[in-house]
Amino acid sequence: MKRSLILILLSLFFAADSWAVTHETTIGTGSPVFQENPEQKFRQFIPFIAESFIGIPYRFGGNPQVTGTSDNSYLFYSIYTMAAREAGLTYHGYLPMKALLERVSKVSRDQVRNGDLLVLNNNLAAMVYKVERSGKLHFIYTSKKRGQVFSFNTDNVVFQVYWLENLKGFYRLSRTMLSPAK
Repeated sequence: MKRSLILILLSLFFAADSWAVTHETTIGTGSPVFQENPEQKFRQFIPFIAESFIGIPYRFGGNPQVTGTSDNSYLFYSIYTMAAREAGLTYHGYLPMKALLERVSKVSRDQVRNGDLLVLNNNLAAMVYKVERSGKLHFIYTSKKRGQVFSFNTDNVVFQVYWLENLKGFYRLSRTMLSPAK
């Protein structure tokens, strides 16, 4: 109940913020100024939405909107869906991790943006939910071992000794996964 209330409040906040961005006017002209394209807006919403999921209990097949629990597939689906909605886009459906990883393309580390995936050789994935100007990356994933949605960053020793050692690469969603909302 408490988690649902938080998600509803975040959605209202993002809707108001989204309306303000797309309806801003230039002084003296009275005409709207379009600040960013929808994909940029989609990526800007990801950090706020992702952080709201940290600490949710792990459960294989758990859907945060239904059970208040999550696995990686539903975690990523939920973040992408909510961020897309706030940016005026539609994210195309829930996919198990294997199917999701078939709809991504590799990017170099210096091209990583919010919403990209860090994928290991065994196909375990974490989402990059925030990229700082300094280059520091923040990740989110559902940890079976910790029993919850967990976040870490590139300064974390686990990133250095586990994630980098087993790194397959960084990946970005195919553009076909997002489309204008109808």
